[in-house]
Amino acid sequence: MTNSNTNSDTGSMDQTRMMSGAAGGALVLMGLKKRGFLGLLMTGVGGYLAYKAATGNDPVMAAAGLSGNANAAKPIFVEDSVIIDRPAQQVYDYWRKLENLPQIMSHLENVTVLDDKRSRWVAKAPLGTHVEWEAEIVNDKPGERIGWHSLPGATVDNAGSVQFEGMPNGSTRVHVALSYRPPAGALGAAVAKLFGEEPSVQIAEDLRKFKETFESANPKL
Repeated sequence: MTNSNTNSDTGSMDQTRMMSGAAGGALVLMGLKKRGFLGLLMTGVGGYLAYKAATGNDPVMAAAGLSGNANAAKPIFVEDSVIIDRPAQQVYDYWRKLENLPQIMSHLENVTVLDDKRSRWVAKAPLGTHVEWEAEIVNDKPGERIGWHSLPGATVDNAGSVQFEGMPNGSTRVHVALSYRPPAGALGAAVAKLFGEEPSVQIAEDLRKFKETFESANPKL
């Protein structure tokens, strides 16, 4: 059991370093093409990420006397909601089939159901990379709520819930709340945002797209 956990943790660390290295190299190239303060800032951040990926050391955290563990970063919380002109049970049934989620959320590549509670997720990350993790449903109330959290060893530690609130007119208010730790800590979140892949923006756009698609068609449940 210990060896399995160690291998999982090592894989997560290697993937994080790969993402940091790719992001760092891209930022250095972009920074060199720009002038002024922004160019210097991008080059500096890119060099920092590249150094951290190549050596495994975090000079910024070390200088501050702190651990370089990415999990030391505070979780980031995002939420959004949308009203869909369909009954709550129908919307829940579609969402509960987790294989449908990549059709709702553009950043998801694949969701594989492992059993009644556990599933494996693959999501897009900045610069064409991807991250994977296993999640477990911990709160499931048909027609009303689904809650989950990632399992130990996840590249992206996350937890969240989606609530389906039936409205008097027969529509449903879908509210998504998500807490996560970016793969490269707080700096990773800043880099993702720079490349236009910040989760709060993704969730808002995906919910709007889900509303349009679900209301204009009769999704196969």
